[in-house]
Amino acid sequence: MKPPDRLSRQEILKYLGTHPWAGTLQVLDTVDSTNALAKKLASQGAPEGTVLVANHQTAGRGRLGRSFLSEAGQGIYMSVILRPQEKATELLHLTCCAAEAACEALERGTGKRPGIKWTNDLVHEGRKLAGILTELSFEGESGKARYAVLGIGLNCHQSPCGFPEELREVAASVRMMTGSVPDRNRLAAELIQSFHGLSLTLGKRLQWLERYRRDCVTIGRAVTVTGSGAVRRGQAVGVDDWGALLVDFGRGPEPVQAGEVSIRGMFGYI
Repeated sequence: MKPPDRLSRQEILKYLGTHPWAGTLQVLDTVDSTNALAKKLASQGAPEGTVLVANHQTAGRGRLGRSFLSEAGQGIYMSVILRPQEKATELLHLTCCAAEAACEALERGTGKRPGIKWTNDLVHEGRKLAGILTELSFEGESGKARYAVLGIGLNCHQSPCGFPEELREVAASVRMMTGSVPDRNRLAAELIQSFHGLSLTLGKRLQWLERYRRDCVTIGRAVTVTGSGAVRRGQAVGVDDWGALLVDFGRGPEPVQAGEVSIRGMFGYI
């Protein structure tokens, strides 16, 4: 077994070559949160394509304010700044597209394609492989986006017993998916390539969502939706043209844009 790799700007650039975002790539040994730093830099005028990659996060964050385990040397923790020209209401599909772009990057880098649990988790055999966090800043009057930050935390090197005990039944890694220790620098480069491709084709919403639906493992499953103080149970039947999950609660499909969606048999949900 080859020893764990170390993330470095030099090694990632070997795979990126003369990529348009190569000049704005920063690789950090430790940071509290790549998304938090990316938002700070974006507010200070950092350009589209600014990429932050960390070997370790001390305060990694996921959706709904949850923490994301970000152990040193075990994963890829990355955030990218985009400068979309659309209004925030026209970017509801961004998280879905980012998850789909990450799936494509992993397939190129490993030959294996994960699934997507709506809306933002990459999964392998019912376990969480990666989480996507997108954050938008927009002008109050016009509603136009100032910037968007795409963040991903990807488990790479962990073996099943390498996770904390409480995560061993619900977490996965690229190593577990492929059976071998991955090259994190190559995977980081593949993610950058995919997010760059997304930035150029974000307006092709329907094409992105068509691919997303093929990878979304939530569709066709019994789900529980928790939000606004209510718990509702139904059947996920699709994803609409803006990325909302369509759930039939017994009276026909309804779009779900927010809240916690649990899938029976996944992540410990019974």
